[in-house]
Amino acid sequence: MLYNLNEGNKKMKKIGVLGSGTWGMALARMLYRLGNEVQVWSVDFSDIIQQSDGTSMHKNLPNIIIPKGIEYTDSLKELCNDKDIILVVVASMYVRETIRKASSFIKDDQIVVDFAKGIESETQKTMSEVIRDELKSDSKIVVMSGPSHAEEVAKDLPTTIVAASDDIVAAKTIQNIFSSDTLRVYTNMDIKGVEICGALKNIVALAAGISAGLGYGDNAKAAIITRGMSEIASLGEKMGCVKETFSGLAGIGDMIVTATSVHSRNNKCGFMIGQGIPVKTAIEKVGMVVEGIYALPAAIKLAELYHVEMPIIRAVNDIINNKANPLAISVQLMGRDKKPENNIGVYDARYEKAIINNIREIGRGGNNMKRVITYGTFDLLHYGHINLLKRAKALGDYLIVVISTDEFNWNEKHKKCYFSYEQRKALVEALRYVDLVIPEESWNQKRSDMHEYHVDTFVIGDDWQGKFDFLKEEGVEVVYLPRTPEISSSQIKKDLNVSGDVGESKTEHSDINTDPKK
Repeated sequence: MLYNLNEGNKKMKKIGVLGSGTWGMALARMLYRLGNEVQVWSVDFSDIIQQSDGTSMHKNLPNIIIPKGIEYTDSLKELCNDKDIILVVVASMYVRETIRKASSFIKDDQIVVDFAKGIESETQKTMSEVIRDELKSDSKIVVMSGPSHAEEVAKDLPTTIVAASDDIVAAKTIQNIFSSDTLRVYTNMDIKGVEICGALKNIVALAAGISAGLGYGDNAKAAIITRGMSEIASLGEKMGCVKETFSGLAGIGDMIVTATSVHSRNNKCGFMIGQGIPVKTAIEKVGMVVEGIYALPAAIKLAELYHVEMPIIRAVNDIINNKANPLAISVQLMGRDKKPENNIGVYDARYEKAIINNIREIGRGGNNMKRVITYGTFDLLHYGHINLLKRAKALGDYLIVVISTDEFNWNEKHKKCYFSYEQRKALVEALRYVDLVIPEESWNQKRSDMHEYHVDTFVIGDDWQGKFDFLKEEGVEVVYLPRTPEISSSQIKKDLNVSGDVGESKTEHSDINTDPKK
């Protein structure tokens, strides 16, 4: 007996399921047993075996009894009529056509829940975007994804999944309806990230299967899973997705289950290809849609569009679509140019280390926080500024940034900023390296700042080498950091044909508002 864990959701829901495949029927069974009214639509119910007692079975869900109370229809109008929720559980290549035909019957107050995982090759759109294209209503869309094989959900085995939507109320509604003592549902507002994970992990699962088919072991499979997830995360971040999504259930969680499970059709298909079985034959032997193969064209186009290096996904594409030899491709992957595991630079590493060390010190009850201070105008904030602030923060635990006010710039330096002081302050405060932003209102406040804010280290660009050594008299360490040579605020203004300031420096601290004599 299943129990719904949401005490506030006692009202039975009317749910329509578009698709009678393994997922569609596993979900229909689960939702019916949670007390909902469920109807399933399909153009072909040949996979469903009717039994004499009114129950049924699905050919891909052996020994799983499907309750007789579940209804069936081949009419989209009937399926959508008077439903609270409509589940899209057809294969990704049929989503657009199915929703186009059903769109006239889907209403604004219905929630559309997508279980299809894929990216449309012609448009590079995710399934929720395809659904939104075809809907004539303003229905809320929720995407469900995560480490969840239909075969295990149908057996009521413990499973976790993510309900993703840019409408958090809709996501929580689905969370409440689906949650049970065997299904735990989390919410996520990064719908794009969840969908990118769900589509592209199938390709990596093909790679893991090919590796096993070649006779490689767990070492190779772990490497493919890890580096494959890194490729997907790199693309996702370029597309504006949330980094944490890729380390969550919809990301690495779904990757692990799809690349290792005996239930995974992608893993199974890849294994046969690795053994030398032709791609077409391997697909036929699987007997179900191998989503990873259909996701390949869109994945390659997205990699090119966002300039992301994706060697594992490209390798799978070469094997599937260009008939490359899997063993030769494996040798090529292992022989690629040597590189670091991640792209974090030395100053990023120092910054992260400083943060970790500070957390450890605080955890031990320590109070030896090292304070760093730097000065500037920070107009037209650019990566040169960010490089300096990142390096400055790596020198201590607490970074104070002193920004010149509009009055100080105009009256003393005779320069006008593009952004106001408040705007520049807000931009700098948004950087994770910065702990405090204060105004600079006069030339001679530096000495007093050192004492008032208990500064340990003063940081400035190295084109001011030696000019601020007098601050050492205040017991402060003075550090001159190398500048980022190819960028400056004045150059940006010049390039944009915006009126600049006479006498600006050329460093990432190009707009330093300081008089060395003071």
